[in-house]
Amino acid sequence: MVPWRPFLSQYLRWSRTVTQAFILSVVTFCVILPLCCQHLLYSYYFLRFMYLESMSDGALRDSLDQGQEALRFWQSSSAHATSPSFKDLSQNPELLVTVVTARRREGRDFHYLLQVMRQLSGILAGCGRGRCAEVLLCDVESSPTENEDAALLESYFTVIRRSSEEQQNLHDQVNTFEKEKRDYVFCLRKGWELVRPKHVIVLEDDALPRQDFFKVVKDLLSRRFALQTLYIKLYHPERLHRYLNPEPYRILEWVGLGLVCASVFLYLLPYWNPFSLSFTLSPIHLLFFTLYFMAAAELLGRHYLLEARRISPQLYAVSPATECCTPAMLFPGNSSLRVAEFLDASFCYRGNAKDMVLYQMARTLPGERSHSVEPNLVTHIGAYSSVRSNPVRPKLI
Repeated sequence: MVPWRPFLSQYLRWSRTVTQAFILSVVTFCVILPLCCQHLLYSYYFLRFMYLESMSDGALRDSLDQGQEALRFWQSSSAHATSPSFKDLSQNPELLVTVVTARRREGRDFHYLLQVMRQLSGILAGCGRGRCAEVLLCDVESSPTENEDAALLESYFTVIRRSSEEQQNLHDQVNTFEKEKRDYVFCLRKGWELVRPKHVIVLEDDALPRQDFFKVVKDLLSRRFALQTLYIKLYHPERLHRYLNPEPYRILEWVGLGLVCASVFLYLLPYWNPFSLSFTLSPIHLLFFTLYFMAAAELLGRHYLLEARRISPQLYAVSPATECCTPAMLFPGNSSLRVAEFLDASFCYRGNAKDMVLYQMARTLPGERSHSVEPNLVTHIGAYSSVRSNPVRPKLI
């Protein structure tokens, strides 16, 4: 009977730990996280059937109010002598921001362009004596009357458009994706020809910059990788920020996060253990808590963890570029000219839009690289697209 006592004692200790691990997992993943995350749009626990409709309607109302406020701002600015003016472009600036705009057949009352330009003017005014960047508005419609918001901004910003001759040379019988690409190439080249900047940012007219936009861009351009990249994406859809995605680097980040959190937790447990947990810094317990924190991070939503990086520009992460979307792109050095040449040599269509073409070029052309920055530097406010069909009631997801 005596030899069984050590075994029985060890078994009871082991079973106690397993029971604690089971109870901790159930309480965390079935009680705490569901209660805390049911309102978080990009969490696995988000209750779409309960909150998506009301949140989407609220976001549309807020965007409409902001659009109307931006309209009143620019209309009233024309009556004041102190109205913002960015028409005088300097040559060879450090940075040029080109905003590409097109007429929207739907959602015109939201005035996305006016919202973006108001935000840009406010950020530029906070740069001190020197400008953060020169700003250029590229209107790809055929005449000012077709894009009323762009026409309203001509008093404050330099607006470039195709000449009548260039309009005649355009082929009308091209698909939407090819036209969008040609407009993008036109804006890239005209911006470069006009001021010869050192670096170029291209924003689509529904990409609203954040307050720290230029601070982070300046920090990015100071890093060693910047002049060795074709482009840096400043936006990636929040719904695609999850760890379980095609980007393999995120798996390493995910495992590293779980391992660090597990190590810190087990190290601190002997000093603060209000629930009398019996875990130790052993390999099996370390493995369990690594998986535990990995699961918690994914279910909570990687997007919300990335928000902690906004504390400082130096904390923004740079990773290999992702496929989707080009609302905000940074082209260091003269890479904007190379991008224009690459895009000109390709024909775009559904499934092969300009973002996919750029992604494939950066992966296949020798010596070319591309990167993304996280978290996003812009907010995509365009519920209604200018080039694609729109639903009757746009949703946040």
